[in-house]
Amino acid sequence: MGNMTRIWRYLGINPGSKIQGSPAPEEKRAESAMHGDFYLPTEVFARSGSEPYMEYSHPVASDFYHPLFGDMLARLGHPFQMHRKLWEYAYIDFQLRKLKKISPGTRGLCFGVGQEKLPAIFAASGCKIMATDAPPEIGEHWAGSKEYGRDVMDLNYDGVISPDEFKKLVQYQNVDMNNIGEELAEYDFCWSACCLEHLGSLKLGLDFIKNSISTLRVGGVACHTTELNLSSNTETVETGGTVLYRLADLQTFEAEIQAMGHEMQPLRIAAPASPVDHHIDVPPYQHNPHLKLLLEGYVSTSVGITIVRRK
Repeated sequence: MGNMTRIWRYLGINPGSKIQGSPAPEEKRAESAMHGDFYLPTEVFARSGSEPYMEYSHPVASDFYHPLFGDMLARLGHPFQMHRKLWEYAYIDFQLRKLKKISPGTRGLCFGVGQEKLPAIFAASGCKIMATDAPPEIGEHWAGSKEYGRDVMDLNYDGVISPDEFKKLVQYQNVDMNNIGEELAEYDFCWSACCLEHLGSLKLGLDFIKNSISTLRVGGVACHTTELNLSSNTETVETGGTVLYRLADLQTFEAEIQAMGHEMQPLRIAAPASPVDHHIDVPPYQHNPHLKLLLEGYVSTSVGITIVRRK
């Protein structure tokens, strides 16, 4: 199946509807979704704050105009941008704060930290953070894109917390996400931002989430983001350097987590509500907006998974 056909399928377009001799309205719609032939709103469209925020398990355009997202950008020191990676950081921050895990003295564990600012942001609230990344033989190839952290000083804390406080509250160690050591235990929360899809297969990524729950004390929260395939609930990339989870995969996983006695927030998937929600960023990516993208031949977006350990 070709890339355009998958985009049409995602948009609910019948590929056989093209009119001979000129582009059909459906084809124009697909082209517009790919190339972004629309006005991109800016931060001046900020909302009052009374509207829902993080109502869905994936990025939607309305989240980016909420004051809480603006607050998160301020903590990150990042300009306004409609990018799913920023949404992932905001999702993790929001869920952990909503569940009252970000407070002085709580212990947090980060997997696949790269050079993200979340350890510094949580440390600035008084949390004690263990930031981890893959051993060099696994993770070194991510260093060029600043997605690999070799030690604690690789982590980004500029403008968030003083160097002395950062060193006092944040530690670092190498951890293979496919082989988490038993010494990592009794944490109040753990998280990872879009890295479990790089563990080799759909199964390995979901096994990692289950194993991450074991690092928590009862009542602790695991919060992870990964890839969601929006093109198909049957076809996907199941093995390799980047895999794409189907909604069916995650629904089955939710049932497994419940059977283990834990609580997973229900997955909520929204129909696109605005032109930005319909937009599909295609290679070479423009990155604004970048809520949905063409990845490995499928329309994909980020999805958040939040689990409370109950036993």
